[in-house]
Amino acid sequence: MKKYLFLMLSLFFVLVLAACTDDGEVEEEAEGDGEASADDAETSEDITMSLLATPNSMDPHAANDQPSNHVNVNIYEGLVRFTPDLEIEPALAESYEQIDDVTWEFKLREGVEFHDGTPFNAEAVKTNLDRVRDEEVGAPVAFLFELIDAVEVVDENTVHIKTIHPFAALPSHLAHPAGGMISPAVIEADYAQYEDGGEILTEVNRNPVGTGPFKFEEISEGDYVTLTRNEDYWGEPAKSASFTFKAVPEDATRIAELMTDTADLIYPVDPNDYAQIDESDDTKMNETESVRMEYVGFNTEKAPFDDPVVRQAIAMAIDKQAIIDEMLVGRAKVADTPLAPAVFGHSEDLDTVENDKEAARALLEENGYADGFTAEITVMDRTAADMAAFIQEELGDLNIELEIYQLESGAFLDYVGGGDHDMFIGGWGTVTLDADYGLYALFHSSNIGTSGNRSRYSNEEVDALLDEARSATDEESRLALYEEAQQIILDESPIIPIYHPSLLTGLGADIEGYGQHPASFHFLKDVHR
Repeated sequence: MKKYLFLMLSLFFVLVLAACTDDGEVEEEAEGDGEASADDAETSEDITMSLLATPNSMDPHAANDQPSNHVNVNIYEGLVRFTPDLEIEPALAESYEQIDDVTWEFKLREGVEFHDGTPFNAEAVKTNLDRVRDEEVGAPVAFLFELIDAVEVVDENTVHIKTIHPFAALPSHLAHPAGGMISPAVIEADYAQYEDGGEILTEVNRNPVGTGPFKFEEISEGDYVTLTRNEDYWGEPAKSASFTFKAVPEDATRIAELMTDTADLIYPVDPNDYAQIDESDDTKMNETESVRMEYVGFNTEKAPFDDPVVRQAIAMAIDKQAIIDEMLVGRAKVADTPLAPAVFGHSEDLDTVENDKEAARALLEENGYADGFTAEITVMDRTAADMAAFIQEELGDLNIELEIYQLESGAFLDYVGGGDHDMFIGGWGTVTLDADYGLYALFHSSNIGTSGNRSRYSNEEVDALLDEARSATDEESRLALYEEAQQIILDESPIIPIYHPSLLTGLGADIEGYGQHPASFHFLKDVHR
């Protein structure tokens, strides 16, 4: 097996999560509250960033994938947001508090307008949260907000969000990119064209209008998207005049663009290319410890992967540390459970699957799979393809023959989301830093398909545990329920957690102000030369 140079760097990050008590009010600091103007910002030349793909949709209610979130978080803002230090703070809300078990009150920022001049107010919040939960709309991110029972307009700048039962994770869910507020005028236009025979969830994609520091300028499908600075932004304006996101699927091409100053930033960077960029005088690397999980998934509705014994044996056969050492030059941590250590709900007390190829062989032989089988494993980028080749060799020792099938990002999501796959290599970032998002989306049967459960896993006991955890009112109860659910998931292995990667971004040496959320999307408002 091909060996790569082993290089290990230890980076320490302090992940601070702000918890809101039942009666505690969270208020924003006054700094940067709408008094700055574009003239105060440091204006730089336009910034270009090369990514794997352009967005699948610029409607935050229609997409839940990395290429879309990378762009959308710069156009749209939610009531609350994560800071680069991973605290939840008010954004379009000035403050919020839980006023009873099922009611959250949000005091909204006054004087904010959407990019099209439509005022942001309580009616706009209601319009957005009603739309994302509208069953006729069928938003793939609706599961994030399905516990909202009603959104009530108290006055122009006050809104009450009532949940079906107590839901401690509501602020975290509202901080997800799907909580970004869309201009009500564009939402109205989307409903109107749908009533005239058009397709729902299309008008916002054609005309994305939010309140964020950047506004949509133009798109060339599959090629690039350009955003320009919102000169009327309510807070401190963006420091760059514009951001262009280019679709560059090939790693070598992205690196060449960075090296020749054609691109100012590139993401992702394969770990094996880290040194090349970091050692150049003209470029540098940013490394962020992530709450992403890279995993091998099965289609649990297809034989032989409908048999937990097969899935468990494959999980036992894969040497995760070898993948990290030989393929990722050490820039990752072994994932033994679905949740990264920084995520609420992570547990060190689970019985995890140990690497033991001989035990895997015996398990297959005992259950009638001694002769093995042939299957397809679907991937969408170079790193996943390399991992698939590693696994292909590992499983070949067990008479399991894997055929690697590589697709570009959009086709991959359609293919795997539609259940056409046998096995696949996927990733999931727990954006909310809460187990509800990290587990409910991936393993609850209501989310089978594009919402997140691409393994098509269905277990009534897991569903019940995840449902109960959503309504638990204290952290200890929630943790116990999530631990029990995770143990069942590990025992049945609908997916195999492989590693938590370091997020690697290449930058020009003169680029400043960049930061990255550990679920992968980028903080770009302060980026400049």
